[in-house]
Amino acid sequence: MNLLDSRGNIVKKELKTLEEIRIYSDPYRIQILNEFISFNRPATVKEVADALHEVPAKVYYHAKKLESIGMLELVDTKLVNGITAKYYEPYKGQVIISKSDVDDTIKQVFQSEAEKLVSNFYDENKKRFLQNYSGSKSKGNLINNSSIYLTEQEAEQLFSMINEFCEQHGHPSPEEGRVRYEMFFTLFHNPDIKSK
Repeated sequence: MNLLDSRGNIVKKELKTLEEIRIYSDPYRIQILNEFISFNRPATVKEVADALHEVPAKVYYHAKKLESIGMLELVDTKLVNGITAKYYEPYKGQVIISKSDVDDTIKQVFQSEAEKLVSNFYDENKKRFLQNYSGSKSKGNLINNSSIYLTEQEAEQLFSMINEFCEQHGHPSPEEGRVRYEMFFTLFHNPDIKSK
């Protein structure tokens, strides 16, 4: 799936319901999505289960949940030794959590689930960074914490450029010196801090 649609707009998946947020915010499902992404090609649940050292039935259950909200898409089936192998591809665009359509009575629960989702992403990436940092002699562990001033359109362009760069470099390459890096990137408007 491209990061831009046919009209050149950024591809976005909007999570609008509490159920969608709960499905997406599960740490194990995030792990499954990351594993599908790491294949950089359509993959089967069995392949992902093997990579995670899990039972395929457990991964299949969670993959079906992710498919139900559009985070995984069945893109191919092949008959292998009499068994139908289903190949899934992970969603690769932006994910937006929309609160506008949420009833006021469940806004607090919705907010809590959205915070859990963000927290899970941060925690998982922090864990991977610290595991690599503590055991690595590499100078490839980089951190940046910056404030930048952008229009909404420039912010979307920046996010799109980073996503496109990640997609271009998101698979192993035979080029000498290329090794795998992990990246976690957030970009948000902070209205509490005023420009000086």
